[in-house]
Amino acid sequence: MEELREWFGDFMVQLRQTSLLEYLGVGFGVVQVLLAKSNKVLLYPFGIASVLITLYVLYDAGLYAEVLLNLYYLLMSIYGWWHWNTGGSGAGGNGGMGGQAVQVSYSSRQEWGIAFGIVLLGAPLLYWALISFTDSSVPVWDSLVTATAWAGMWLLARRRIENWLLLNISNALAIPLLAYKGLPLYSLLTLFLFIVAVFGYFEWRKIIAGRLGEAGLAGELRVGELGKAGGVRE
Repeated sequence: MEELREWFGDFMVQLRQTSLLEYLGVGFGVVQVLLAKSNKVLLYPFGIASVLITLYVLYDAGLYAEVLLNLYYLLMSIYGWWHWNTGGSGAGGNGGMGGQAVQVSYSSRQEWGIAFGIVLLGAPLLYWALISFTDSSVPVWDSLVTATAWAGMWLLARRRIENWLLLNISNALAIPLLAYKGLPLYSLLTLFLFIVAVFGYFEWRKIIAGRLGEAGLAGELRVGELGKAGGVRE
């Protein structure tokens, strides 16, 4: 009990020492994940703002793989913003950006293969880079957090529901890592992201089920109309 009280006291001291910049980065991150849960494309500008602040904070803390992760987040946020609005068509569309907006859906086998490839190739590559070129004290931990998040962010940019599963594996590993590295506010943010991601997964499942239900009903109505038309001709 005494150890728990001491840990909590240290944690509160760390929170009081947290900079305004960190609070801003966390605030933008909270808005981003709530917008992602609701399937809103505005998640991306808030995410980009959060990433730019977080890059500085993580570099200062010596979490170099996390810096690489957030650079990847930045690229995927730009790509995702474009892809969600255009469906990858690159022409005109939704919200003035053109094309047909991509819909929430389940991942294909090919997308699953790419996601697993990102993890299986990314983790050992990051580990090698960390032990070879940095003074990281947590190379295995950091590389696993980063590789699983890379895969999850790629699926999020594709608007695939399984992004929540991979991102939560990363979140579960990152919560104690960030606390260990003296970033309690970011650890709490990641815990919050973990909880929201659970709700996000089920909310996206409802969106997919609703769309499939509407498509099935539309198909039945179409068949009925064709049947009636055939009866009239007879």
